[in-house]
Amino acid sequence: MLFLAVALFLFGVLLGTAGHVPVPVTAVGGVAVAAWLTVFFLKERRKTAATMKEARR
Repeated sequence: MLFLAVALFLFGVLLGTAGHVPVPVTAVGGVAVAAWLTVFFLKERRKTAATMKEARR
């Protein structure tokens, strides 16, 4: 998933709207997206682990 985020970031810098804003703004946006994806991943992993734990009972 992180590879996908980095690839989309690079395409955005080269081709998209991110090409029209300064690099620091794009970098901050990329960091924000990466942080959100990390939080989402951890929440889903915790939820899956809890579900699997209940299923074992």
